[in-house]
Amino acid sequence: MVDTKSQYLKIKSAVDIAIHEVLDSAAYINGKPVQDFTAALNTYQGSAHTITCGNGTDALQIAMMALDLQPGDEVITPSYTYIATTEVVALLKLKPVFVEVDPKTFCIDPVSVRNAITPKTKAIVPVHLYGHAAPMEEIMQIAAEFGLYVIEDNAQAIGCDYTFLDGSKKKTGSIGTVGATSFYPSKNLGAYGDGGAIFTNDASLAQKMKMIANHGQQTRYYHEMVGCNSRLDSMQAAVLNIKLKQLDDYTNARQNAANFYNNAFAGNEKITVPYVAPYSTHVYHQYTLQLHNVNRDALSAYLAEKKIPSMIYYPVPGHRQKMFSGFDLPPVDLTITDWLTERVISLPMHTEMDQEQLSYITENVLNFINN
Repeated sequence: MVDTKSQYLKIKSAVDIAIHEVLDSAAYINGKPVQDFTAALNTYQGSAHTITCGNGTDALQIAMMALDLQPGDEVITPSYTYIATTEVVALLKLKPVFVEVDPKTFCIDPVSVRNAITPKTKAIVPVHLYGHAAPMEEIMQIAAEFGLYVIEDNAQAIGCDYTFLDGSKKKTGSIGTVGATSFYPSKNLGAYGDGGAIFTNDASLAQKMKMIANHGQQTRYYHEMVGCNSRLDSMQAAVLNIKLKQLDDYTNARQNAANFYNNAFAGNEKITVPYVAPYSTHVYHQYTLQLHNVNRDALSAYLAEKKIPSMIYYPVPGHRQKMFSGFDLPPVDLTITDWLTERVISLPMHTEMDQEQLSYITENVLNFINN
């Protein structure tokens, strides 16, 4: 599904030098690469403040801790997302409120959000799924109307541009109260281990999140609040510093691969290719098809026989996960979410795909579907 080794080989010299510089400095924690990367990422995102941390799940948790969400507070989130989005809600003893997604973008549906708001609602967590932006302008309007926080899960969409109705643009992750992202190796901006970051335009909130990520301290040994230990190490930052400079090129490569797929599948009534809304670019963390009257499992098995990987994201949505059984959640009817889990399949998508690979994949998909 990804080819991180080939990507590394193209930047091997720069990466090897950067890692050796960290080894020579022996500043493994919060060394200069961390400071440099934090500043560069902050500029790229266009946020006022960026805090790096240990991983994307920590980023979401730290954000919710900093917003002083209390046990029992309701947090609205799509059910159709990776479990980390809702896992942190459960971890902090908040109440997840699962809502529907748009069947075209796979992202949270504003109408479903509005209908789910109660006096206990404190936050909305829109997920920019598969590399496409959630409808942030509508989400922010709803949040302002009801006095809610917005925590963007930007783990799959770093580099995505959101265009507002007035023509202005922002990077996803820099629009809400807080944005959180992941640098897991397979992400569009991936480290060679774990890593994450948090974005905000609120100076006091940024300071608080920075303290929480560092055991709740601003001055060493003086712990003002309950925190955690979540740091991006210097080696990962050194790698990310190099790859951040390549991110827009990486995005272009993914978009080119997606265009090839789109053209190959155009007009096939059994396939719906990824939709791109007028307000969003698509950075294609995943290339996900919707299948119609196709045996998905048989297709996946056929592709495996041809040495073509495929994935099904996410076969069990949040509202059907056993981990939430003790939360006394009311039953929800998420017809679109359940429909998608039965019909989507993701094809290989990464920065190193060439025409020969893409042709082989699309020919085999179409051979199965059309026969």
